[in-house]
Amino acid sequence: MAYIPRLKQEYKERVISALTEEFGYSNVMQVPKLKKIVISRGVGAAVADKKLIDYAVDELSRISGQKAVSTVSKKDVASFKLRKGMPIGAKVTLRGERMYEFLDRLITSALPRVRDFNGIKANGFDGRGNYNLGVTEQIIFPEIDIDKVNKVAGMDITFVTSAETDKEAKSLLSELGLPFKKN
Repeated sequence: MAYIPRLKQEYKERVISALTEEFGYSNVMQVPKLKKIVISRGVGAAVADKKLIDYAVDELSRISGQKAVSTVSKKDVASFKLRKGMPIGAKVTLRGERMYEFLDRLITSALPRVRDFNGIKANGFDGRGNYNLGVTEQIIFPEIDIDKVNKVAGMDITFVTSAETDKEAKSLLSELGLPFKKN
């Protein structure tokens, strides 16, 4: 039998019925689902040192289990000594089984390692059903060896859903296990 990630199985078995009950969907295809997770990291100091981009790409590749790519600047900014086309960040887009595997690792092992963790803020929604989460340290992920980290840096994690509203997206992400703070 083929391997199915735990959260994907849980989505099919429990989350669809819970969301249908909560919002009264008449069709299974109306139930919002997680489309992709984008992990991105800006490396502003890469203007001076090109190796920092390689470190960022390597760390994002380790965290996500998929090869990350470097992102380049779109325009010149003289005050930052930045030229168009210079690498200034790294990102990786996860879909399918890798997306569910990353979400599972984020919920079960990475977020509990955050110092003084009470849950994630619920104000990161964009009005279209997508959620942005900022992580201040990459060392919360067990894949990163603390001894080999040259600089502690944060990253942005974007959850793109097919939900129409923020309320639906928050319910979906809560059902999948993201620990939102209680107001």
